Amino acid sequence: MPYWLQAGAWGLLAGGALLLGALAGYRLPLPQRLIAAIMAFGSGVLIAALSFELMEHAFHTGGFVSTAAGFLGGATVYTLVNRLLSRHGARHRKRSGRQPPAVDDDGSGRAIAVGALLDGIPESIVIGLSMLDGGKVSMAAVAAIFVSNIPEGISSAAGMKRAGRKAGYIFGIWGGIALASGVAALLGYALFRHFSPQVVAATMAVAAGAILAMLVDTMIPEAFEETHDFAGLITVAGFLAAFALSKLGG
Repeated sequence: MPYWLQAGAWGLLAGGALLLGALAGYRLPLPQRLIAAIMAFGSGVLIAALSFELMEHAFHTGGFVSTAAGFLGGATVYTLVNRLLSRHGARHRKRSGRQPPAVDDDGSGRAIAVGALLDGIPESIVIGLSMLDGGKVSMAAVAAIFVSNIPEGISSAAGMKRAGRKAGYIFGIWGGIALASGVAALLGYALFRHFSPQVVAATMAVAAGAILAMLVDTMIPEAFEETHDFAGLITVAGFLAAFALSKLGG
């Protein structure tokens, strides 16, 4: 199988976890505290992944300047776009219990969809970029993104259902994001294999910065809101699990 197609398949697999999470969040009566705990664990997983996979690889590939510029740039772009989307109803898109009712804010649905893309695409591009070094995907990155996507899907779908959104709308969004994840991973490999190591490093760091900004803006507040004093401990457990996976996979 061509490398570009493998990249797309891995991205689709990781993105498919969003759909699995959405199905669980929509069909199962999961307590908000459990959803928040899973969200905290997923946050720890992603923090470890961006620390030991993305930033480390970006630094060794393109050096400190490219990595630092990309990291700050990714966080800045994410913050500005997320701020704009928040004004149109997407502020609580990952919250399981607090989203604008569908009948009250018609524009919030589009903002939630765009916000979901904003959250998911940087992660997927990373999967394709990880294959540039010899055509072998980073299993630690794929596993970390897959694990973290499940609570994202659970939380958002549960919140959308409580807000009165239809099943077709909910699964349409997350199915579309799963497909977009596959395409983003494919493009991450197919396009960037022609660029210099500095550009690749900067792009990987951009994704890392966007992911970290997303965690602090959306996932961690959801985790803390319900788990409170246990949020830190659960997040550390997720970090440790991904750290172990990274080292064992290396």
